[in-house]
Amino acid sequence: MRQQAKTIDDIRRMADEVAQLMAARFGGARRGEQPPLHEMLRRRGGALPGRLRRQAQRLAEADRLCAQPRVGRQQDMRAVSRAHHALTAHLRPLGEVSRFQDRALHVTASVVLGLLLIGAAAIWLMLRRGTL
Repeated sequence: MRQQAKTIDDIRRMADEVAQLMAARFGGARRGEQPPLHEMLRRRGGALPGRLRRQAQRLAEADRLCAQPRVGRQQDMRAVSRAHHALTAHLRPLGEVSRFQDRALHVTASVVLGLLLIGAAAIWLMLRRGTL
């Protein structure tokens, strides 16, 4: 379900959530550290596609402006909510477990391919020498 930003606290919460998702997916944060969104954009913003990078910058700017309550209330809440939804939809599907499983699968596939090539080369050599 899509959440709509209604207050300044919602914008801050959304920015923190996106920053945590970026740190979990792309790295860039030390263990126990929770950097703000503008810091995560500086560190790992290049890993986002261009369209989402602009959305993240919009959300980070809204978070920065929320430090001043009068200016924070003047934000376009729909645009901030759309940016949050687009970013979380992109960053959430792959969790840590899925990324670990993908890495394990890639390593296993590389090892199997290597063994297959070595076996094929051994059979080819044996056929060329006439031992098989």
